[in-house]
Amino acid sequence: MHKLRFLRAGVFAVLFPLLLNTTALAAPVLKLNSSGRDVMLLQQKLQNVGYTIKDIDGIFGEETQRVVTQFQKDNNLRATGIVNNATWRALKDTKSIHHGSIKDKEAQLARIKSQAPSYGPLVANNKPILERSKVSGLISTAKSYIGVPYSFGGATPKAFDCSGYLQYVFGKNGISIPRLADDQYRLGLRTTSKSQLEPGDLVFFTTYEPGPSHCGIYLGNDQFIHASSSRGVRIDSLSNSYWQPRYIGGKHIVK
Repeated sequence: MHKLRFLRAGVFAVLFPLLLNTTALAAPVLKLNSSGRDVMLLQQKLQNVGYTIKDIDGIFGEETQRVVTQFQKDNNLRATGIVNNATWRALKDTKSIHHGSIKDKEAQLARIKSQAPSYGPLVANNKPILERSKVSGLISTAKSYIGVPYSFGGATPKAFDCSGYLQYVFGKNGISIPRLADDQYRLGLRTTSKSQLEPGDLVFFTTYEPGPSHCGIYLGNDQFIHASSSRGVRIDSLSNSYWQPRYIGGKHIVK
C-alpha cells in the first residue's frame, strides 16, 4: 500500500505540472461521472493541498464534487463543482502540504515546540484564562493579521500555521498558551454545544490526522478566525460545508 501511494505520488509530481503547462488554454473540464487519469491527478492535488479525499481512484464521484466545490468557495471561484480552467489555475497556485511519515511528523512537531517563543508562564489547563475585558483587544489583534499566508511551523506575521497563529495572538495580549493544537485543546472548559460559545473562545477541528489538529478563535455569529492551510489567516463559518463535519468541539476560555 505504501509503495502504491509512493508510485502514485511520483506519477502525480511529474504529470500534474505537465498537465497544467501544456493545457493552459484548454485544461480538461472535469465534472460528476468523469473518470480517468486527469481525475486521479485532480484528486491527488486536492489531497496534497489539504482537502480530504478517501479514495484516489480516478472516478469523479459525489465526494470529489463536494471537495471541488469547497475548494472553489475557499478560492473565491464560482462554486459549481465543475473543474474548469480557473479551478486548474487555482490548484496550480496552491502550495502543497507535506505531512511525511509519522516519525517525520513527530520530529517536526518536537522541533516546532522546542523553538516556540516564550510569552511568560503558561496558563493553567481546564479553566478559563481570558479576562472578558481583553476579548475585544484579542479579536482586534487576530483580525489585524488577516491575509498573512500559511506555513507549517509558522509562528510570526511572516507566515502562520493554525496553532502558531493562536499562540502569537494571545502572546501579543499578554497571555502565554502552548504551541501545538492538541496542547491548546487542554485549555478552558469543554462546551457541549456551539450555543455555549462566546467571542474569544477556542474552536477545534480534526483535519489531516485524528483529534484536534486545527484550531481557531470564535468571533460570534457562527464565525471563527484561523490560519487556514489554503488561504492563510481568514474568517470562516462553523457551518461551512468543509468545517462543520470536522468540528470536534469548543473550549470556553473567557472568564
